Amino acid sequence: MLNIYFGEMPEKQFPNYVYNTSVYFDNTYLDSWLEDEYSQKIIKSIDRATVLSPNAVDSKALGVISITQISGGLKTLLLLQHDHSKIFNVSTCGDNCAKWVLDIAKRYKGDLTINLRHLMDFGNKPFEIRIMNNDTVVHNMQEYVLCAGLYV
Repeated sequence: MLNIYFGEMPEKQFPNYVYNTSVYFDNTYLDSWLEDEYSQKIIKSIDRATVLSPNAVDSKALGVISITQISGGLKTLLLLQHDHSKIFNVSTCGDNCAKWVLDIAKRYKGDLTINLRHLMDFGNKPFEIRIMNNDTVVHNMQEYVLCAGLYV
């Protein structure tokens, strides 16, 4: 299940929290992450880019760029998929990443916890998200906005 904690993460309660996902990604990503077929689908969807090698992608907007130059939202999604040791700030992602956040959470064995500091639009389809701030499970955007709106 996807767990969301809204607002600033209490450091004592969440010592494994990463606020600056871009810097963390640049210093921790593994080449194997980019060779993964699912990662390549996310890269194509978010940045409209094709992986050329573990160090380069061909972006429609920017041409051939280093992997460290991909968008911040894409870096965060790749971290969610591959690094389960941390809780990441998903406010680096735009709403175009929301469907991928839900999909990564479904694929993940266990609970996936993220931090948000804004209301991400998860769309009109039903979902199951636990708002950790008050331990409420929401199932659609209306319930989500009413609950999350208390914290952002």
